[in-house]
Amino acid sequence: MTLSVKCMTDIPLKGKRVLIREDLNTPIQNGSITSDRRIRAALPTIQFAINQGAQVMLMSHLGRPEEGVFSNEFSLAPIAKRLSELLNCSVELDQSWLKGANDKSSNPLLFENVRFELGEKANDHALAKRIASLCDVFVMDAFGTAHRAHASTHGVAQYAPMACAGPLLVAELEALDRALESPDKPMIAIVGGSKVSTKLKVLQSLAGKVDELILGGGIANTLLAASDVEVARSLHEPDMLEFASHLLEGRFGNVSIPLPIDVVVAENLEAEVKGELKKVSEVSGEDMILDIGPKTIQLYCERLRHARTILWNGPVGIFEHPEFSAGTELLAHAVAESSAYSIAGGGDTLAAIDQYGLSEQISYISTGGGAFLEFLEGKQLPSVTILEERNRQK
Repeated sequence: MTLSVKCMTDIPLKGKRVLIREDLNTPIQNGSITSDRRIRAALPTIQFAINQGAQVMLMSHLGRPEEGVFSNEFSLAPIAKRLSELLNCSVELDQSWLKGANDKSSNPLLFENVRFELGEKANDHALAKRIASLCDVFVMDAFGTAHRAHASTHGVAQYAPMACAGPLLVAELEALDRALESPDKPMIAIVGGSKVSTKLKVLQSLAGKVDELILGGGIANTLLAASDVEVARSLHEPDMLEFASHLLEGRFGNVSIPLPIDVVVAENLEAEVKGELKKVSEVSGEDMILDIGPKTIQLYCERLRHARTILWNGPVGIFEHPEFSAGTELLAHAVAESSAYSIAGGGDTLAAIDQYGLSEQISYISTGGGAFLEFLEGKQLPSVTILEERNRQK
């Protein structure tokens, strides 16, 4: 892939005020970070700028606070603390950064949650200009927010003296391009999730690109229902049956879609419930399909063994419950053990990969959730588009 954006690693940064937009939106409980995956993913970009002798300023959002209102719950203080530990230097949290960043600090500065600022989500031009005035070089490195045209992702890139892409953003775009635009064949996509409707365009897009679609969760249940299989009380979408039929008929692409032949069911999801293995033709009454069965797992894993490219978004069962985790766990191992180029994205997918300790065996793990899905849909990402426009203006 030939990127049409300027890359941070190609720009002299010594002595420059470099503002890096990262996605440090990490889960925090009782003031403690429960997963620092996104922080660690940003470290090479930050360290590169430090090593180049730049004055480094970092910017991110956290959660969904009320704009214009400070809240300790959404403060980036725990992020600053963790960054200090990982970078082995003091990272100061600057709460009044819009009044002018501390240009005397030799250590990186972390600006307080950008979503505390009025106009952030509306991409307010006045706010974007104020942010842009703080830097000589703006680096967009937050793939996870690249699908949002916000002041700290899109607007600042319009007005900064120089705007470019960071290494993490570049790596994300290259990995997705490799998987979608120039994949080694055969290519298999695993798409799980509760609703067809939330991944309608993803399924349409992938049907025209991949050789095989392995579906899980409520999505698979909806396709089973469209195939006249009784799904009883299983999560599915009756109003999506026509779309599901069209998908199975090849209306969106000549793609193979194997459906489950056996499943694990239960009547509820209580902690002590035991799953019951059934053929799909035996599902009835109060049954809820909560995982795929061993014959289906064997079938899917065999298909994955022959893949050259695997794209994974979404678990195939309620993997958080031990009775309904086998399908997701064994497919995760099949992906990890495959010689195929594998790319995984989405919060539940990453949680499953972490749960099974397989992150080192996946070729590329995307840090984006919504941006990952929108890229799969074929949509333009506004914060990438503006970098392309700025590059053409050089």
